[in-house]
Amino acid sequence: MDEILGYLTNANLLELAKDARILVGAGALLVLALIFRWKYIAALLLGMGGTLAVIHYANLGQGNAAIDRDLLTFGIGAVIVAGIVIYFLFIRSD
Repeated sequence: MDEILGYLTNANLLELAKDARILVGAGALLVLALIFRWKYIAALLLGMGGTLAVIHYANLGQGNAAIDRDLLTFGIGAVIVAGIVIYFLFIRSD
């Protein structure tokens, strides 16, 4: 257990999100969540995946983001992801 916690503590989140094993596991969990209608788990995975996609698209993980354009892209993308998650959790009824 200490090795797992040590690995997760030292791991870069963006590099961990690009690992094929993590992507396959998250995709399988998302499919199961959609099949069994676990809306909280599906919303969590969609929110985390959307936020990581916005960070990757805005080039914030590389540390050379321009304040004006890339940070605005991140802000708008994060608001859209949050809006979708809020819609699925609170507005949409099953």
